[in-house]
Amino acid sequence: MAVTIGRCLAVDACLLILTLTCHHSNADNVVAGASTEEAPHRRFEYKYSFKGPHLSQTDGIIPFWVHIGNAIPSADQVRITPSLRSQKGSVWTKNTVNFDHWEVEVTFRVSGRGKMGADGLAIWFTTAQGLDGPVYGAADNWNGIGIFFDSFDNDGKKNNPAVLVVGNNGKLVYDHPNDGTTQALGTCLRDFRNKPYPVRAKITYYKKTLTVLINNGFTPDKDDYEFCTKVDNMIIPQEGYFGISAATGGLAGDDHDVLSFLTFRLTEPGQELPAPEAEMPKEEQDKYQEEFENFQQELDKKKDDYQKEHPEVQREPIEEMYESVNDREIRQVFEGQNQIHQEIKQLHRQLAMILDEQSRYVSVVTDEISKRHGELVGQAPSQEMGAVVATQQEILRNLNELRSVPRHNPVSEL
Repeated sequence: MAVTIGRCLAVDACLLILTLTCHHSNADNVVAGASTEEAPHRRFEYKYSFKGPHLSQTDGIIPFWVHIGNAIPSADQVRITPSLRSQKGSVWTKNTVNFDHWEVEVTFRVSGRGKMGADGLAIWFTTAQGLDGPVYGAADNWNGIGIFFDSFDNDGKKNNPAVLVVGNNGKLVYDHPNDGTTQALGTCLRDFRNKPYPVRAKITYYKKTLTVLINNGFTPDKDDYEFCTKVDNMIIPQEGYFGISAATGGLAGDDHDVLSFLTFRLTEPGQELPAPEAEMPKEEQDKYQEEFENFQQELDKKKDDYQKEHPEVQREPIEEMYESVNDREIRQVFEGQNQIHQEIKQLHRQLAMILDEQSRYVSVVTDEISKRHGELVGQAPSQEMGAVVATQQEILRNLNELRSVPRHNPVSEL
């Protein structure tokens, strides 16, 4: 009987899981059916991207990028401006972008001790490198688009920090006194300063539509984006440079740190993918190879120096420093079996609690029947009450049998 009850419980659990799975699949199908447009194909473009932990070379140069002003590249990030007064800096791609549709994902931090930041950070796509200027550290009268993360409230309307999209044909002078609100094609209010996690911006230009999504930096989830703004029927130059700039104010400032800038080429579904770019020029290959060899020699020299200074430290075989494949598999099996054992112990405790409650219930029902039998002397006991008692006692016996099944410890058997 215990086996029968166990099988019944297993069948019920399987049916419940199957029902939930089917329900979830139907919900996914409904969501998928709501979106009729097929997503574009994405291809990562390394020549228009940078990311740690080896962001810059030993000479401070970011591969395929140029930095100017107060920008300070390091291994993990680019500090566009430090939190000092009147600082400006920027980084720009060396090569122009010549694909029609693209998407960039920028991860950054804006942090400072003041309640109000200054001035802000900007992400650019322009026909020329705006190496220096008054618009968040870049040139004015740009030809292209700028996505501005404005942290200082110039107009006093308490509508900052904010994210703005501003287009320019090369003739527009940026409206600083009004924080660019008179020229913005799209905007949203987002506080991007002093967040526990890096803030992320996903900017997509696809089929003449520019979309800006923001991850507010409150969670470590990299895909937790919120809609900011969208600009339809937007015409931008066919070729341009990607850039990111920042500036601080005359009274206060923030650290503007960019952790990564990732660029993707978008291709419409059904279209033939463009051929990959040619291999890296031989000069650059030789430069990277030389840098790697110098790094390897320096590392070997440091190892030898350490052994000379600490002769008492014996060299450990490399095999003992790392876990082998077999050791890792045995460890994973042991951990899995131990987790199963812990789950069985937990189920056993829960079963004991159910058994105890069931025993009390049978005792209460039996006492109630005895009382009624004493009150109704000479009358036959109720068939319904007798059936309840018999059923409860049968369940109690089955639970005792199920509990008495010997439990094996899979860990001790290894």
